[in-house]
Amino acid sequence: QVQLVESGGGLVQAGGSLRLSCAASGRTFNSYAMGWLRQAPGKEREFVAAMHWSGGSTKYADSVKGRFTISRDGAKNTVYLQMGSLRPGDTAVYYCVRAAVPGPHVPSNPYDYDYWGQGTQVTVSS
Repeated sequence: QVQLVESGGGLVQAGGSLRLSCAASGRTFNSYAMGWLRQAPGKEREFVAAMHWSGGSTKYADSVKGRFTISRDGAKNTVYLQMGSLRPGDTAVYYCVRAAVPGPHVPSNPYDYDYWGQGTQVTVSS
């Protein structure tokens, strides 16, 4: 089975930075996209960023482009989300996810991801 464990969330002031980590274990990830989704209270889950595990394609939501960077360390089986210039609107539970279907594509539809971590809370104060 696939296990995804997030860490690194917390409380930060607007304009600050945080780095989220996702430790992945279980089946191979080589053929899959990995990414981050978020969900704020009362809102739908939202795509944030994703990349192919091979280190090729990346994709970002327009709302985070230029502020967030997704990366991965293959040796550690870990995916990162470096978040900068944080805004109160970024407040949400952030989930590490794996694509449901292997292949070179990097989905931006949250429903194309089937494995989720437990989530980590990010709170940005104004």
